Amino acid sequence: MSEPPGAAVSLAEAPPADEPSKPLTAQRVQPLRRPWRWIATAVVLVLAVQFVHGLATNPFYQWDRFGYWFLRPTILDGLLITLEVAAYSAVLGLIGGILLALARLSKSPVLRAVSWTYVWALRSIPLIVVLLFLYNFSALYRTLSVGVPFGPAFFSFDESKLATDMVVAVVGLSLNEAAYAAEVVRGGILSVDQGQHEAASALGLPKSYQFRRIVFPQALRSITPNYVNQLIGLIKSTSLVFYVSLLDLFGSAQTMGSTYPGDIVPLLLVVTVWYLILTSVVSVIQFYVERYYARGATRSLPPTPIQRLRTGLTDLRARIRREAAV
Repeated sequence: MSEPPGAAVSLAEAPPADEPSKPLTAQRVQPLRRPWRWIATAVVLVLAVQFVHGLATNPFYQWDRFGYWFLRPTILDGLLITLEVAAYSAVLGLIGGILLALARLSKSPVLRAVSWTYVWALRSIPLIVVLLFLYNFSALYRTLSVGVPFGPAFFSFDESKLATDMVVAVVGLSLNEAAYAAEVVRGGILSVDQGQHEAASALGLPKSYQFRRIVFPQALRSITPNYVNQLIGLIKSTSLVFYVSLLDLFGSAQTMGSTYPGDIVPLLLVVTVWYLILTSVVSVIQFYVERYYARGATRSLPPTPIQRLRTGLTDLRARIRREAAV
């Protein structure tokens, strides 16, 4: 009967029974070398240091004037207007987006057609065109009336008195934001597993209750990151309201720049830093909202930045101790 290859060991190859075995020595596993990663890291660090050095040493930036303008009342008043316009537009745009998304998902062909047409039109027209059109809306319709369609009017009012600069800015941004929010909400609703709808229907729950308590909370997990990106874009889009005579953050800086031509660059830097602060705050809120809605979807919640820093320091200490022991 033949033995399988490698199954038998000859007596000459077997070690003697009385020979002591050699002690096993621990061998350190060498990590895989990645020279291109180190080269790319070094190049990026050099470029970053050069950029920071240029910001700090170039006199053209005039950092003393930047500090002078950063907290001036004119800038802070414009910042407050930016926050008001962004807040109103975000709330109204989200409400309009939810209604448009529900209309797009309804079984009524009229609602689906109207919703699709609205989203198609508002996503195709530039925002600045929408704002300028609304700003000159009184030239087309001097008075607006409420009454029976194609019949008598109950009362009418002057459109130019109602459409202030703030109203024009909020309405224009809300109309534009609703078109994008509708697609975000619709995508989030469609991301909910169909079995959830079937289970809710099997329990005999009303449609409104299914949407509020089952479908929409699960859809928020997908809606939140996408809509926060839209919100960040909305904050930056508020800079366009300057063209409808509303002095927001950017408009205040532009006005001061025309009065003080030598401070144009510091004023632009002030606007840049304030927008960075606003978008950073929104990004932090986004992280914690996503973390909240991640409950039940992941085995463990994503670590916070403080937890990541603490874990990194712990790993660094452990690595240093291992290196010292070797």
